[in-house]
Formats: sequence, structure tokens, C-alpha cells
Amino acid sequence: MLHPRSCLAPFVLAAAMSVTGQQFENVLATSGIEFHHEASKTPRKYLPETMGSGVAVFDVNTDGRMDVFFVNGAKLAFPQPHGAEPSKSDPRYWNRLYLNRGGMRFEDATEQYGVQGRGYGMGAAVGDYDNDGDPDLLVTNIGTGDVPAAVLYRNDAGKAFTDVTRESGIDARGWATSAGFFDAENDGDLDLLVLRYMQWTFSQDHRCGMEASYGRSYCHPDLFPPESSLFFVNNGDGTFMNASESSGIGAHPGKGLGLAFADYDTDGWIDIAVANDSHPQFLFRNRGDGTFVEEALISGTAYDGDGDEFAGMGILFDDLDQDGQPDLLVTTLSQERYALFFGMGEGQFDYSTGRSGLGSATQLLAGWGLAAFDADADGTLEVFFANGHVMDTIEYSQPHVSYRQSPLLFKFVERRMANISESAGSVFAATWASRGAAIGDLDGNGLPDIVVSNLDGAPYLALNTTETQNHWVGVALVGCESNRDGIGSQLVLDRQSGPTQYRTVTRSGSYLSARDPRAFFGVGEDVGDFRLEVHWPSGRTSVEQNLQVGRVNLVSESAECTGR
Repeated sequence: MLHPRSCLAPFVLAAAMSVTGQQFENVLATSGIEFHHEASKTPRKYLPETMGSGVAVFDVNTDGRMDVFFVNGAKLAFPQPHGAEPSKSDPRYWNRLYLNRGGMRFEDATEQYGVQGRGYGMGAAVGDYDNDGDPDLLVTNIGTGDVPAAVLYRNDAGKAFTDVTRESGIDARGWATSAGFFDAENDGDLDLLVLRYMQWTFSQDHRCGMEASYGRSYCHPDLFPPESSLFFVNNGDGTFMNASESSGIGAHPGKGLGLAFADYDTDGWIDIAVANDSHPQFLFRNRGDGTFVEEALISGTAYDGDGDEFAGMGILFDDLDQDGQPDLLVTTLSQERYALFFGMGEGQFDYSTGRSGLGSATQLLAGWGLAAFDADADGTLEVFFANGHVMDTIEYSQPHVSYRQSPLLFKFVERRMANISESAGSVFAATWASRGAAIGDLDGNGLPDIVVSNLDGAPYLALNTTETQNHWVGVALVGCESNRDGIGSQLVLDRQSGPTQYRTVTRSGSYLSARDPRAFFGVGEDVGDFRLEVHWPSGRTSVEQNLQVGRVNLVSESAECTGR
């Protein structure tokens, strides 16, 4: 039964009518990107065939332009032999890296950088784990045979990647999904968390669906046991130690798909939020002593407003309403409504899906990747959702639900979400089976763009073509005592007009994907008199008052590490 339209609908509609300037255009056809995700669908309908893959936006060669990396599937047999490695020998199944050559033109550099990959790929994570100034890459897989579930590529001066998985000590098995780098100990070295979906193998897959009506279908995750996440502590010498059990994280098996980081209790230690599929959500509070305690239930984020589990897939852990408290936003399956939890302080959250107007707009949708950013530099945030149902037979059993779905764009208006999709460009009129999504400023105009990986098809590049007179301020960090990129830093921007703005520096969030780590603040008509406060993971606080509009400002933790 569908939920009735919220009584807030008139307000939301009025708000939507007042903000119609945001525009996005799919420029894939002229970009030089020729990637095509290969799900390798079989009559068996193995569950990975419908989960899709992620995308990473990062500056591989440190030339100041954001490059794009896509994760791909692999060739599956029917049936897939137990323990056999899904083949990536055919180039159509390779993971693909595209270098940004400027002017929204990209060049395939996959072979040059050696990132074709092995096995059936899932997600991508990015972090400068060795603090040498160039971003390193981690790719997650379905670990099968000799294929590890997580492969670490060291970036060698921006010219090539070297697979250092074995020597790094990262030994991950099973079905890995999202992963992320963060400094759990505030010691200046990035640690690693790898989510695993559930205990599943090609030989354990069940026979699901009703062949007499509409054929086989992908199995529900309830049929498989949950699996714990893997936590690796950076030793500071290029190696990692498995601390899954000693940290307490390994004691909580789930069905992890989405991963994000923020300091929700403002104690100076970065915490972990996990989107679990048809399982209680996780919120790991960092105790600051190398251990974590799972507090989703007592914080109010484990279930929806009715106390029910939901199919968490993508996740954001950002300050959406700009009140200084991180909020949680989780995409779900259709008929569940996307879950929005506003941070209230003191470690508590308020489930606000209905009151925000988000519920009625997402009732029939299935969401995956998502992103929060200021699309028009006016000082308030927009939220993007990539959508597409998990069941390719859904229209037979539920004719009112579509398999391919349009993306959505919302604007925050005083804790309400105004749906502005219809006026935001043709991207939002098209339909896809979308999965991973990442934001990044690809063309250097300060207005973040969106890259979306679509299941078993071509991606799309949603270029932000918004025409605005508003100004923007970009910030890129250089850590000294803290990790090189300042991941986990808390940014507070005050300006002469308009409210204070807050950001957490991260590459994580969304679904299976990694985003541009630079922070972009929309400042409207302001051109100066900014005060940026940076709370570094080391505990140091620095203040910058010479920020310039229309450029990415490099902010160092101290003068000693400016050239680090």
C-alpha cells in the first residue's frame, strides 16, 4: 500500500518552484570515455550480476585535473565452477582508467597504469596510504580462487600503479563491497575498512523465482548469513595489520554495502556508518583507543521510523542542514523510502524521512549511489540520487515499479527537501539501472559534476552547466602531523553574509565509489572576508583568512609541511 502524500507537499512544491537554476548535461558522447559495464548475466541469475560496480574520481597524476576510474565485472560461466576465477582476459571486462586531458576530454590509460584487474570487480576506494603525495587505489572484488577480495595499487609518482596487495599485508576474502581509507587513530597514517556483503559463493547460490510466471529472479539477501567487515591498521611502513577482532568491528556481522565516515559525537575521532542490506544499520563510535563500539540502536539510526529493518545500499554521512552536526542519509529499495536521520547532537539522530518530504518522492524508487554538494554555489546543498531497481523482473510482479529509473536532485530548504529534478536538465528525464556514483569538479569551474556507473551498460557524465553569478571557494588540504590529504579534517567556513558552512574532508560515501576530496563552498555574492577554521585529525586547529574565490585554495597544516 502506498503512503499518502505528506502534508508538507505544498511547501516542498513551492520551494522547488523557487530554485530552478541547476542544470546538468550528459557529455559522455564527446568525452572520450568508452567504458561499458559488463554484468555477464547468466540464466542462473547469480546475485552479483545485479549489484553493479563503483566509480572513483581522483587526480591520478597530480596535474590538478580529476581523472575517472570504473570497476567492471568479469566473464561468468553457466554454471560458474566452484572456486573458478571469473575471467577478465577479454578487454571488455577490464576495469578502466581515464585521464582527464582538459576540456572534458578523457584518454584511456588502463594499460599504461596496469589497472585492468582480476576477477569480478565491485568497488573502488582512494587514499594516500603512504603519504607520498599521490593517491593510491584499492579495488574490491568477489574473492574467488586466487583473486583477493581487496587489491591495493600503490601509485608510483603518478605514472603507474603497482599491485602491492601481498606485501602490504591486506588479506581479504569473501564478497567485498565498499571500502574506505580513514585515520582511525589520528596518527597521520590512513587505515582501511573493507565491507563484506554476506557469506555467499557461486556454488552456494539458491534457486529463486517462479519460472512458470516470469522466470528466475535474483535471490533475496535474507537467504544468506551476514558477514563481518575487515579493519586494517596502517603500520606506517607500507604495511597493514588486521585489527578486525581487536577493534571490535569484526564482532558485528552485517550485510554491508555503503560506507561513510564522520565525527558524529564531535570528540575528535572519526566514526563509521555502514549501510546494511535488509539488516540493522551500523554506527561504530570510535573510542580513540583503537576500538569501536556499535551504537546504531541507541543513536536512533539502526531502523526506520517504524522500527523496521530496511535495505540500506548507498550512504552519506554529511552535515546536510549545515548546523554543525553530521546527518545520515541512506538509499533503500522501493516501497521502503530513503532513510534520512538528522543529527541532533550528543550522539542522537532524528528519523526525518516523512517530515522532510523525501518519503513520498522515493516510495517507488530503489537508490544506490548518492552525493551532497552545492550545485549552484548559493551556500545551500543539493542531494543527488542514482536509481534503478535490483530486480529486472520487477515490472511483472509489481507493474507500478520500474526497473530502469530516473535519477533525482533535491535541494535542502530549511530541513525540507525540494525535488528540483524536472527542471535540472535532460539527465533527470532519462532512465537507467544505475549503481555507483561519485562527485568531482571535472572541468575546474567550482561546480561539482557527477559520474554514474550503470549496470550492464554505459555510464553517464552529468556535467554541471549551471549558469550562476554566485562565487565559490575551493579548499584542498596538505597535512603534516595529520595524513597527507587531511582526510577526516573538519572545515568550518564563516563569511560576511549567510550562515556558517561545515564540511568533513573525505573520499568515501555513496555506493562502491570514491569522490573528489576537495571541499567546495558556495558563497553567493561574497568575494572576501572569509574565515576558514580547520580542525585537523592531529588535534591541531588552524585558521585561514586569505581565501580567494574562484579557485582551489591550498591550505597546509603548518608552514613546515607546505612542500610535503
